[in-house]
Formats: sequence, C-alpha cells, structure tokens
Amino acid sequence: MGKKILGIDPGSRTTGYAVLAEENSSYSAVVCDVLRMEKIEDHTERLQFIFEEITKLVKTYKPDECAVETPVYGVDPLAMLKLGRAQAAAILAITNQGVKVVEYYPKMVKKSITGNGNAGKKQVAFMLQKLINISIEGLSEDATDALAVAWCHSTHSGVQTGRDGVKKMHQNNRKSSWAQFVEDNPERVKKS
Repeated sequence: MGKKILGIDPGSRTTGYAVLAEENSSYSAVVCDVLRMEKIEDHTERLQFIFEEITKLVKTYKPDECAVETPVYGVDPLAMLKLGRAQAAAILAITNQGVKVVEYYPKMVKKSITGNGNAGKKQVAFMLQKLINISIEGLSEDATDALAVAWCHSTHSGVQTGRDGVKKMHQNNRKSSWAQFVEDNPERVKKS
C-alpha cells in the first residue's frame, strides 16, 4: 500500500478521525469515524480517552504522516481552551508513536478541497465524495472534517517539507511565495 495519512478533527465531545490511503494517484478512505465522549463528564478523562484512542489508531493503521485541524476561533473562551487541549492530547498521542504531525487551519482545509476557504461543510463533503472513493451517507460532520484534513495534507505535504525533509513554517505563517521560493532554491537565484 502507498502512503497513509491520519487526519484528525479534534473536539472535546467528539473527535473525528480518518485514514486516507494514496496509491498510484488514487485515493481511498481506509476508515472514517468519530471518537464519542458525550457520556464522559470529566474533561481530564475525555483528554485521556482521546490520547489512548488516537494512540490505538496510530498503532492499528500505521500512518506515514498525520494532520490535525487547528481550532482558530470561538465565542466561548472556555470552549476554545477545551478544543486546544483536545488537539494537544491528539498531537501528543501521535508524536509519542514517532509520527510527524502537521497542523492546518480550517480555511486551508476547505480551500484545498473546494478552492474556497469559506465553503460550507456540505460543499466540502460533496467534493470529498468526488475526490475519494467514499460515500458520505451516514458519516458525521466530524468524520468528514477529519477526512478533509487528511486530504488537505496529501495535497500540501510537499509544501510542508523541503527537499531536506525538514518541516517548514506552519502553512498559514509562511513567507510570501517568492521569499519562500528564494529560501528553498538558493542555487536558482542569480547574484549581480
């Protein structure tokens, strides 16, 4: 099998996850589901659950790379704090297994699939169905969001690492494209 990417859409009550397999320019979803924590009242127990379950996913599916969506805004600061903690629990579970993690903002995820960073969830799910061999019938939004994160990474993973394999800046904090090109390709710049 070719490259496998684990995508995570972190949440403190439900966390979406998906494994995208890429082989010979063909894509398929190995798994696309959610971790449900609605019945776990204590927040620290939810974080432990996320950590343990993501660890199991990494051990089971052995992804080559992982991508996690970064929460960026919310009305309630406490909810954002809980989302950030859920993201951290997922990232730690992945990195503890020795797998590289890249973060993507929601707009970047949507843009990589639809061409529009402000696309709605239904539009993203519709396009995923066209791009990947999967039926979105019955899938939760969190599961399809996780698959979208994995797809985003598959289309941007060459941008995230240079030829030396070293991770560059977070994609939303990158230098301008020309500045980044010059940095990545010093041998192609003519000095006068």
